[in-house]
Amino acid sequence: RTAKAACPSVRDPMTSSYAQEPKLFGKWSYDGITIADISVQDYIQFKGKCAVWLPHTAGRYAAKRFRKAQCPIVERLVNSLMMHGRNSGKKLMAVRIVKHAFDLIHIMTKKNPIQVYVDAVMKAGPREDSTRIGSAGVARRQAVDVSPLRRVNVAIHMMTTGARLASFRSLKTIAECLADEIVYASEDKQNSYAIKKKDETERVAKANR
Repeated sequence: RTAKAACPSVRDPMTSSYAQEPKLFGKWSYDGITIADISVQDYIQFKGKCAVWLPHTAGRYAAKRFRKAQCPIVERLVNSLMMHGRNSGKKLMAVRIVKHAFDLIHIMTKKNPIQVYVDAVMKAGPREDSTRIGSAGVARRQAVDVSPLRRVNVAIHMMTTGARLASFRSLKTIAECLADEIVYASEDKQNSYAIKKKDETERVAKANR
């Protein structure tokens, strides 16, 4: 038996690019998304390999230090929602919440929800924080600059924490609360838990300069 010759017209799916432009959840295009703040550009990933159909890549982003910076930015939001023991590992539930939240963001703002979310991450991270300096009794706070990666980490964490707190023992669903949180954060409004926390952190740091 002879091996059948490979058809030259069929390309290897692993080496070829997508047959069509990838869209998040099959709806939201990654084209035209801009990051106004150049300091966090390298840590908000949504181009090339990070332009995914679903924010569920099963990548090993926690295996090595700083590798999480390469994780698609929407998937980082999904991972951050899987907090508090009872939600651990329920990634499909977190993906569904984000999908519903993005639909609501589009209804509320008439904009691409990916752009609204990127703006929120950009604005919700504190630029200055304070740390403990000193040892053996004499400890004081010293203001320090925050690295771009930590700004992105804290922004995502604060937004999901705010949504979780708002939806707990409330009639509003977590998706509705997350949509509100992201929209308010993208507009730099005090209604957002993340923006309130950011302003408080920066105010404390300013006092400790």
